[in-house]
Amino acid sequence: MTTILYPEAAFTDAAFERELFGPDVEIIRRDVGQLAELDDTDCARTDGLMLFRHFFPAEQMVRFPKLKVVVRMGVGYDRIDRAEAARRRITVCNCPDYGTTEVADHAVALALTLRRGVLLHHEAQRRAAAWKPIDDPLVRRLSSLTVGIVGLGRIGTAAALRFKALGCRVIFFDPHLPNGIELALGVSRVASLPDLLRQADILSLHVPLTRETRGIIGPQEIAILPNGAIVVNTARGPVLDLDAVEAALRTGRLAGAGLDVLPIEPPVEPISGLLRAYRAHEPWLEGRFIVTPHSAFASPEAYEDIKRKSAETMRAVLIDNRPQNVVPPEAD
Repeated sequence: MTTILYPEAAFTDAAFERELFGPDVEIIRRDVGQLAELDDTDCARTDGLMLFRHFFPAEQMVRFPKLKVVVRMGVGYDRIDRAEAARRRITVCNCPDYGTTEVADHAVALALTLRRGVLLHHEAQRRAAAWKPIDDPLVRRLSSLTVGIVGLGRIGTAAALRFKALGCRVIFFDPHLPNGIELALGVSRVASLPDLLRQADILSLHVPLTRETRGIIGPQEIAILPNGAIVVNTARGPVLDLDAVEAALRTGRLAGAGLDVLPIEPPVEPISGLLRAYRAHEPWLEGRFIVTPHSAFASPEAYEDIKRKSAETMRAVLIDNRPQNVVPPEAD
């Protein structure tokens, strides 16, 4: 009997899974806050593991002697110790084709909320400010702006096309893509990250979290941006230095920042100075900073996609022996 374990029962679809996996597959549904809370007997008989929010470190992998496949029910795979999985010959998969449109939409929404002064004017009217536009470097004509996309994968591409449709000039940096991508999309490619930063009035991050990308945007990189630029991060929190963002916002080097992800989620004490200022409603940050709770992917359609696509990926690898969406085993 093949056994597939879902440690978060909310992210299952019993009817679909029964039909997809068939009668010879046992499905275990649990509801635990972390994998350490699972019963050892469940772990010992698991062949396939479905993960949405949970981390899967090396010390937990030892509890799964039969495990052959782990499917990350999402795009990012930084919560899984890929090096240890490779040593244990556990296939790691993700679902790269879900949430693409939602995250791209969210990145554009964060940028527009800042650049059109939606948040600024909303907060001003809440405190009964004068009924008139506010003169502020946040507000700019979109067609006069250059958007710099870091990471032109599926989501980065979708965001680039949206910004292009709004009339922005779009440039990107991604050293892992072959030549000619820019010709197909009608956007411009730059040779280096500093080249992109020097031109980006809106910096939008769309990279996975790896050793290469951790801290990719820090004080030195932010210093290269044009005065009055904004930063949007819908990728992973640790790719962006929040202390550097706070310092640049305080000096006016950055006009604004929109974040859907944080280095530690949910934020716990001691939180960054930027989040303390935000929670304290400090006046200097009014209208300049947006934070959403890693919700860019969320929609009813996306939740259905993740249940279905994850199960299909698991079946392809574990049952049909036709692997898809396999994450390379190289250590990050």
